Amino acid sequence: MEIVTVTNDNFEEEVLASKVPVILDFWADWCMPCKMQSPILDAFAAEMGDKVKIGKVNVDEEAALALKYQIMSIPTLVLMDQGVFIKRVSGVQQAGDLKKFAGLE
Repeated sequence: MEIVTVTNDNFEEEVLASKVPVILDFWADWCMPCKMQSPILDAFAAEMGDKVKIGKVNVDEEAALALKYQIMSIPTLVLMDQGVFIKRVSGVQQAGDLKKFAGLE
């Protein structure tokens, strides 16, 4: 499934109304670990297809969403399923860790 940019404006449509689990990647342009996480998420999204949606939230542009989900460090991944917060993890996650995180293993 294609990675989507999530904003406060499209959050309800892309995350809360999603029929599949959503992994939100809270990141910033200046964050080197975030840049390391990005290609891992790209490959994971391609591998998982329609089983999971990946949404990227730029914390500099979407501070309200970062505050709502209490993002204190980046990268932080948040798992949402059927509009409900499930869990979060901080730091760079490898593909195998992403499968466990999303409950797809």
